[in-house]
Amino acid sequence: MIPVSPARTAEDFETVARLCRELAQWDAEAVAPYGVSAEDVKAIFHPETSGGELAAKFGAPDAMAFIARSENRPAGCVAFEQFDDHKTEIHKFFVDASFRGKGTGRALIGAALAEIRKGRSRTVLIHTAFYMKNAIALNESFGFRPCPRFRETPEHVRHTDIFMSCSIAPA
Repeated sequence: MIPVSPARTAEDFETVARLCRELAQWDAEAVAPYGVSAEDVKAIFHPETSGGELAAKFGAPDAMAFIARSENRPAGCVAFEQFDDHKTEIHKFFVDASFRGKGTGRALIGAALAEIRKGRSRTVLIHTAFYMKNAIALNESFGFRPCPRFRETPEHVRHTDIFMSCSIAPA
């Protein structure tokens, strides 16, 4: 099992930022055949590019970021933040290509859900894209199912949106 730990230090958040930039690049390349520009996908879905920005967002109360590491190498990340009084949203889920298929994603989502269960939220939300098939399958294995749209997105990217939710019991 790949170890997962919360991002706590500036160095940790810089690692998360690097992984998030890789996610943004992957997303920009994957969405290109569907008529969305790299600039748009990065601006709309990946605006935070520095460790400081991510630390401010995911170092706040009711928010957290995690890093998976293997042999001291960053393998992936995930983060969550409070969506409203009763819901939490998972963001920034990414597994480096060299660590896919090794349980890294499962460990990351499992760690995030375990931490979310300690709080007041009983519903977890995910906004993803239809071409992120492996992430969708993993989310479904944790009980996530399609749900109504919970945020507006620009018309020209809306055809890629997938919204999912899962009910969770307290820890």
